[in-house]
Amino acid sequence: MDLASQIYERKSCRNYLDEEIDLDIIKDFISKCRPLNENINYYYEILTKDEVSVRTPWSAPYYLALYSEEKENYFENIGFVFQQVSLFLQSIGIGSCWVGMASPKKKKSNFVILIAFGKSEKMTRDRSSFKRKDLSKISDYEDERLVPAQLAPSAINSQPWFFKHSKDGFDVYQKKQNILKRQVFKNWNPIDMGIALAHLYVENEETFDFEIKNDFEELKGHTYTGSIKI
Repeated sequence: MDLASQIYERKSCRNYLDEEIDLDIIKDFISKCRPLNENINYYYEILTKDEVSVRTPWSAPYYLALYSEEKENYFENIGFVFQQVSLFLQSIGIGSCWVGMASPKKKKSNFVILIAFGKSEKMTRDRSSFKRKDLSKISDYEDERLVPAQLAPSAINSQPWFFKHSKDGFDVYQKKQNILKRQVFKNWNPIDMGIALAHLYVENEETFDFEIKNDFEELKGHTYTGSIKI
């Protein structure tokens, strides 16, 4: 199973076929996903479209409802784990899309976000069609190793990540949004950070490591997320 190749052609799907899919293979993959932080408990439910309140002009036949205990980096952890799932779904011919404007009809505590998924006829795209910031804009200097993060999806394509080279990897920062955008992106952008880190993990599975330093450098206009080795 080559998840890394999915990074370069993945597309957030908003058109789905109303067909049943094998959910057991998805559950099995989720059980094997690596978390960003092993000390954070999280769980998920698979819901149908009838069990979800959706505020988008489209819907999907299935949704992953994601839940987590509230600890440091728990949004990032959700993004990290379930972007692995999104890439897996793509690899077996199932489209998906992170959905911030939806929630389960039956309210439960610790709900974080939904992922829509289902069979779709339009799941891939050419690398040239990605609208992303240049590598020089997401790091202190251009580094091709960051392309997987560069291509990560984010809320309204906000691309909040910034990478600063360190002695043994990168210090990772999230861009601070203005006051108005902060109200929209306050939960979504930390998830986006986890999604970008998932792409770097999938591309560097044997060497990837994440830690939170005490001696990180403050970066104006950004908040520190953690540090990685790839």
